[in-house]
Amino acid sequence: MSNKDLEAVRTKLDALYHDACVATDAYNAAEEQSKKQSAEIVELAKKIVKGQEKLDELKDRAGAAARSQYRTGGIPDEAQLLLSDNPQAFLDGTGRVLQGQRATKGLIAELTRAQQDLKQYTADASAQWQQLEKNRQAKATAKKKITTQIAAAEKLESQLEKREKERLAKLEQQAALKAQTAWLDSGALKGASGKATSAGKAAVAYATAQLGKAYEWGAEGPSTYDCSGLTSQAWASAGDPIPRTSQEQWKQLPHVPVKDMRPGDLIIYFDDASHVAMYIGDGAIIHAPRPGRTVTVAGAGSMPILGVVRPDA
Repeated sequence: MSNKDLEAVRTKLDALYHDACVATDAYNAAEEQSKKQSAEIVELAKKIVKGQEKLDELKDRAGAAARSQYRTGGIPDEAQLLLSDNPQAFLDGTGRVLQGQRATKGLIAELTRAQQDLKQYTADASAQWQQLEKNRQAKATAKKKITTQIAAAEKLESQLEKREKERLAKLEQQAALKAQTAWLDSGALKGASGKATSAGKAAVAYATAQLGKAYEWGAEGPSTYDCSGLTSQAWASAGDPIPRTSQEQWKQLPHVPVKDMRPGDLIIYFDDASHVAMYIGDGAIIHAPRPGRTVTVAGAGSMPILGVVRPDA
């Protein structure tokens, strides 16, 4: 196989693994949402139980109040006053009855609110269940795409002979080195001297300790990682939890100029923010590259940089 043919294979593999990476981000996002919705459903279920208990209690109290009024309310107040042997005692009693009536009205209002709350809790729980099902479907779709793309890449690689695989590996290294050299020559790091914070040092130490561990899509450690699983766990270990996916890390974390980045910052790659790595200084990163690879050190400019985000800004 000629170098031109091998270069075409390399380009095809990059595309397949990139698509798998995009699908992995979608899977991880759906997984995070499913966890959140499951927790909310549990809390809503607790509110529904408490709401039903409160409603039952209020109904008992309202029933007791109604029975009390029925026993004393059969004759009009004017007639009861005329027939009373003790008008003053009747008037005193009437005052208590009016208080009781006001209390009953308050009880009915509270009962109505409890019924409305219970109805809303039930509606919210139903909506969360529907969204949970949508996210389960999204996860299934993403999983199918991930496995399909990885299987296609593995099949393509399996068709290569041993020497061709070795040449392909060299082509990949040369392409990464060429991109890194061009990035450094552009002056991207000129004047850069950012120092890691204590949290940044802890995050880098965590990432460094994972070197050599296998990439696995959807994994957050401790034995395997995908790209954002590594960065999110590294910063969680440093005491600064961040979003799970590379796309959400790009959306939610503060952006900083490349020239101002410091160890611990995260570099987001590709226009769709589908890959993330941790900057460790001196133009280098630690990242979980793709299926079939392990957590490794690479040049920060070896892939197209979208931007830099700072978890501990």
